[in-house]
Amino acid sequence: MSSAFASAGDLTAKETSFTEIGDGLWAFTAEGDPNSGVIIGDDSVMVVEAQATPRLAEKVISEIRKVTPKPITHLTLTHYHAVRVLGASAYGAEQVIMSDTARAMVAERGQEDWDSEFDRFPRLFEGHESIPGLTWPTTTFSDRMTVYLGKRRVDIMHLGRAHTAGDAVIWVPDAEVMFTGDIVEYHSACYCGDGHLTEWGQTLDNIAAFEPQAIAPGRGDALVGPDMVSAAIESTRDFVDSTYRPAERVAARGGSLKDAWTAVRAECDPKFSDYAIYEHCLPFNVSRAYDEARGIETPRVWTAARDKEMWTELQG
Repeated sequence: MSSAFASAGDLTAKETSFTEIGDGLWAFTAEGDPNSGVIIGDDSVMVVEAQATPRLAEKVISEIRKVTPKPITHLTLTHYHAVRVLGASAYGAEQVIMSDTARAMVAERGQEDWDSEFDRFPRLFEGHESIPGLTWPTTTFSDRMTVYLGKRRVDIMHLGRAHTAGDAVIWVPDAEVMFTGDIVEYHSACYCGDGHLTEWGQTLDNIAAFEPQAIAPGRGDALVGPDMVSAAIESTRDFVDSTYRPAERVAARGGSLKDAWTAVRAECDPKFSDYAIYEHCLPFNVSRAYDEARGIETPRVWTAARDKEMWTELQG
């Protein structure tokens, strides 16, 4: 391989931040590492995204305990990826919530994803020996569900396919704040390897229609204020479109995956090469964009072996 595989060479610890983005609403961010969210209700707390291991989850819990002693009763997971879900046991939440599609993806490809991500990003699996196994929800929903944390209403919805087929967003209407998971990123590359790139833009439109006053994105800084929210949504849209369009053109003329790689780099490098995890994501993104452009609707399962074969083909 001509460069370190994925993020295997990224061993630098990231500085974390805990930012209030609404009354009793917090975003745990870490310089482009996976974010978590916190929703404090009248009598209990919901956490959004678990982190990759129980040890990393304890960092989120430590920040929560600085602002409230209320019990963590709900954990909502926006999708199935290992770096988002495998720390779930640390919270001791009575309810673990996913979309029914996300649960089906755990069953279909959860172990393969765990093995794949562990090799791609070993730093995020600090304390991996404490992971008890795959994370399964106690509660699922199809299109939407509502949870009440005392009087505080929390709407959990599937607004369309984007980062995965089963993405959920979490909307807190009294504060007009949304937790989007990896549908929206801020100065971080979108990971599109399991995505639906041609539908992503409509899902972003569906998010924008709520007119959020703040968003906790999947990666990157908390987005506070309509201007920052809008800028992040449009930057995410540009990233996804700039990945798909060149791959689509190559596929239409019968070009190869390596041709698509060259075309996507030509379009994306000038705009996004300084984004977090850009080089990590790009080969996976090109592979999925090329597949989707050739009519492969369901993303193929990534395995540790397939990851490395693809990386060698594109980076060699």
